[in-house]
Amino acid sequence: MSSLPTRNSAAFDMPGLVAATVQELMPELVRTRRALHTDPELGFNEVRTTARVVEALAAAGIDSRTFEGTGLTAEIGAADPSYRVALRADLDALPIAERTGLDFSSTNDGIAHACGHDVHTTVVLGAGLTLKRFEQELIERDMAVRLVFQPAEEVVPGGAHTAVKEHALDDVDQVFALHCDPSIDVGTVGLKVGPITAACDAIRVRLSGRGGHTSRPHLTGDLTYALAKVVTDVPAALSRRLDPRVGAALVWGTVVAGNAANVIPAMGECVGTLRMLDIDAWEQAGDLVQTLVHEVVAPYGVTAEVEYTRGVPPVVNDATAVERLTSACRAAVGPDAVVPTKQSLGGEDFSWMLARAPGAMGRLGTRTPGGPTYELHQGDLVVDERAISVGATLLAATCLLRPDSAADAAV
Repeated sequence: MSSLPTRNSAAFDMPGLVAATVQELMPELVRTRRALHTDPELGFNEVRTTARVVEALAAAGIDSRTFEGTGLTAEIGAADPSYRVALRADLDALPIAERTGLDFSSTNDGIAHACGHDVHTTVVLGAGLTLKRFEQELIERDMAVRLVFQPAEEVVPGGAHTAVKEHALDDVDQVFALHCDPSIDVGTVGLKVGPITAACDAIRVRLSGRGGHTSRPHLTGDLTYALAKVVTDVPAALSRRLDPRVGAALVWGTVVAGNAANVIPAMGECVGTLRMLDIDAWEQAGDLVQTLVHEVVAPYGVTAEVEYTRGVPPVVNDATAVERLTSACRAAVGPDAVVPTKQSLGGEDFSWMLARAPGAMGRLGTRTPGGPTYELHQGDLVVDERAISVGATLLAATCLLRPDSAADAAV
């Protein structure tokens, strides 16, 4: 921008200018976030959400390209850059009823932004609107920024595959994302080199048998008892068949069998997730689960069908990308804004984007200092909206940081 101080000027403060720009945009960004929160949509059905993002970008003079279905990308900066950074957001909500009592609560029954994807979308949008104002700076550095708004992160397999198929990661040198973390205070960002999330797969076990009367379990397959053994014994056996250092956790979310006290049902199923910290163990887990389920039900005269769906590998943060985020965060957000974080058992399909380009995911603090600590994927999740400013400032400043000098705190 011609109005900016020159790089040699003592008044030049790119981090400060970025932060000030985001603050100027905050009323608009908060309105956008609340509109998204009020009207959540499930994975691969984010039609209105996609349209809102397209409209907001267009109002700022940013052209976008929508995916087949839902999701979109937009480009800012040099037309044929020597270095391109991608910023990723996810658009979808969860099939959960909201219980926050907020004035802008979900108006769609049984659907809520209980994982903060409305915040993620607004943060990347805010970074994009900010970077548009600094587009000449990007052009002079022969750099570009691609905004990627993917569908269906909460679905297995997720919408990151759609983004890759739609060429959203083509010619990208680094890719960054932020994820809401209600366990750390607003104004801070958790960063870590190496694995920051876990591998996560979906498992559905269906049992079938003759069924019968509960007075004669010996004359039929006691399917409910066999299903209970699957629920308890398969996780226990896994803990003895996998190295405990891989941190495997098989947890069932749904168990269904029968509807009468004196009837042994002919069908039943349990559905859950298997998570682990180690990618090598993840490669072997599917076959092992199949084997264990069949071994467990063998004595009970029922038939097992195992539907094992590969989900996501761990998100593994690149050291150079984390260094870049760290430098930008300290310069633009604050010298104490970076806090340590640990690898979690949460799954994230951002990992598939990292298979195409190095990058990193940071944890965006959303807890009001001194306030309650909420849980993700719960209907009462409340986010301190100041996190939008922190996230947008960090991502915009990261994109303006010269790739040849991540330690350049002046951006």
